[in-house]
Amino acid sequence: MATEDKNRATAAAILPLVGGAANVASIAHCMTRLRLGLHDRSLVDDEALKALPAVMGVVEDDTYQIVLGPGTVARVTPEFEQLVEEEREAAPTPVAAASSDDLAAQGAAIKAQQKAKNATPFKLFLRKIANIFVPLIPALIGCGIIAGLNGLLVNLQWLPAVTPALAAMASGFMALIAVFVGYNTAKEFGGTPILGGAVAAIIVFPGVANIDAFGQTLSPGQGGVLGALGAAVLAVYVEKWCRRWVPEALDVLVTPTLTVLISGLVTIFGLMFVAGEISSAIGTFADWLLSNGGAGAGFVLGGLFLPLVMLGLHQALIPIHTTLIEQQGYTVLLPILAMAGAGQVGAAMAVYFRLPRNESIRRTIKSALPAGLLGVGEPLIYGVSLPLGRPFITACVGGAFGGGFVGLFNQLGDTVGSTAIGPSGWALFPLLDGNHGLGSTIAIYAGGLLVGYVAGFLATYFFGFGKDLLTEFNVSQEPAPSTIAATGGTTPSATPSSSGGPDTPDPGTDPAKAPAGV
Repeated sequence: MATEDKNRATAAAILPLVGGAANVASIAHCMTRLRLGLHDRSLVDDEALKALPAVMGVVEDDTYQIVLGPGTVARVTPEFEQLVEEEREAAPTPVAAASSDDLAAQGAAIKAQQKAKNATPFKLFLRKIANIFVPLIPALIGCGIIAGLNGLLVNLQWLPAVTPALAAMASGFMALIAVFVGYNTAKEFGGTPILGGAVAAIIVFPGVANIDAFGQTLSPGQGGVLGALGAAVLAVYVEKWCRRWVPEALDVLVTPTLTVLISGLVTIFGLMFVAGEISSAIGTFADWLLSNGGAGAGFVLGGLFLPLVMLGLHQALIPIHTTLIEQQGYTVLLPILAMAGAGQVGAAMAVYFRLPRNESIRRTIKSALPAGLLGVGEPLIYGVSLPLGRPFITACVGGAFGGGFVGLFNQLGDTVGSTAIGPSGWALFPLLDGNHGLGSTIAIYAGGLLVGYVAGFLATYFFGFGKDLLTEFNVSQEPAPSTIAATGGTTPSATPSSSGGPDTPDPGTDPAKAPAGV
């Protein structure tokens, strides 16, 4: 009961600081963030929000995002929704309604300005891809942990009567993941979700084993999530075409039939084969890359992941992770990319020791470090390294060395993979899998984390601070790191936060949709 009261108290504290229920247009959440659509952005008190104990930071993208952390956000969101509903019932007339032309115009202008920064066609496409796969992450995590537990019991020959049931629980979702991808794809691209799921279901139907295409006999699941993605997108376009040309009186019968028929035929006699070849090529290339250039590839991937997150390009990796998990049972890329978070933690620790007189920044680091160790990196990124500038670069250096360490062992034949996407840091340990036993896999991953911590710390301690930066920030007063431009300069770029947190930079995308927390 105390936990429920705490979550409701957090929601109650947030609501007035975002302008009240009348200012909330939409409510949603991802793994770490409460996402709010707002009528008027100017009604939000950013500094007061950042000062709340439960709030790790705020990020502004196409929605206003309040970072609460995994687990917490899923419990606070329902309480927040209930409070909004209660407040609207008590005061049904919206305060921020369209009757105030000035406020409406101001809110629309701010919203349009923020969208314009991130509304490039490529980033919008990647955001759609992320919106398809991110809702699947909880099931991937749960099933992945059950799969790891089942593997441990099988290896130890414990509870033989239970392991078949655990195998069914772990594998059931993966056997039908194409259906869920198809459903979410149609929903995201503006079609009827159930029709997207129906077309994607063809891919996993056992009866396709009786069909020949391109001189080959199809196999159930061929094409996997990529085939499901393509089939559902095709279904959306066929459905929209039918809506334009089919008479309204016949729409309910003709449109679904033509959508499934046309999209299904193209899927069976085209997409399954093509997507199957692409999926196989992805798996082959990943294996080849890490087998032949593991250390170098790991160094590059680990070092570039944080910048990819800042640019939003990390979202392109989500289907690749899912394809590798579907093919091989785990993705070999995620443990390497997770090293970016280790570099971030090491860099933050170096900042802590290099600025012994700055109570504000040190307090931010102490509060954010536990989340960073568990793979939730937004508080450290936006509260410490990115606003300071150079420590963000040295954090990437730490991630590069950690990635190179894990990649080297992949090159030597010790594959380290993750059975699900989503967590990183210490939270990834329950999801680890490999080809040489769980003990070896855990040891390699732990070694990579240690290398990332140490490299990030040393790089930041010795190269992360210029003389001007130390002079300005190693003082007993409480300036916020946001007074340093994101490029690492020393010119103030925003009003300092009294809470010690940063004024929100514009990251260009949502790091919380990353397949690996950083």
